[in-house]
Amino acid sequence: MTIFRRAFVGLAGAAILSVASASLASAAALVIGSYPSNPPFEYKTASGSFEGFEVDIATEVAKRLGMTVEISDLGFQALFAATASKRIDVAISSITITKERLGSQSFTQPYYDADMGIATRKESTVAKLEDIKGKVVGVLAGSTADKWAKENKEKYGISDIKSYNAQQDLLMDLSAGRADVAVSDVPGMEYAFLKMKDLAVKVRIKTGEQYGLMMTKDHPLLAKANDAITAMKKDGTLAAIHKKWFGSDPAADSATAKEQPMPKP
Repeated sequence: MTIFRRAFVGLAGAAILSVASASLASAAALVIGSYPSNPPFEYKTASGSFEGFEVDIATEVAKRLGMTVEISDLGFQALFAATASKRIDVAISSITITKERLGSQSFTQPYYDADMGIATRKESTVAKLEDIKGKVVGVLAGSTADKWAKENKEKYGISDIKSYNAQQDLLMDLSAGRADVAVSDVPGMEYAFLKMKDLAVKVRIKTGEQYGLMMTKDHPLLAKANDAITAMKKDGTLAAIHKKWFGSDPAADSATAKEQPMPKP
């Protein structure tokens, strides 16, 4: 399957075909995969359209490349196979840039700094990492939180790790007491807790994590997409998108505001 999808119409005459080809080339679609249960980064509206912080970033990048966007609804783990197999060009969903992932994927420069956090029901006495001893910890399958929990299970005495395919299922189980603790990215959880008022982030885990657009390894548009993000930082577009979704300006030295090098394996 080709990554760039174009609609071709049968036309008569070489001159007409030439004009049509130029027009269609500019309308090529950047094919994006998204796990849409991750507000405010990405989610689906009642009408089925995609909205969110990263949706706006990817759409603006495509615009600056002279392309439209075509967004597919995929599970979080499925995003990695989809980019690797070239079914999609770009994956978005708060995907942390890691050395391990850079072995099989490519990333643009980061555009968001994020910490992980430990969330519980508000009445829980968990107040520090050591308090998760003997607790059932819920994580999103395939996420960096999943990796962290497995690596630290013995260190912190975690009794069991439960993996979920959807963030909403993880948080519903936390609310219902089927998990004692949820480990996930702080921004997404805090956004969810505006409605799920019985839950709260109790502990932040400083990780130095950063999100970027994940693309097929050595994708031919990688450098151009990265340049588009640089331009968006310099002209204030990225800061405006941040303010739209988080209600505040990004810190001047953050990945949202400051140009950073493209990650290398």
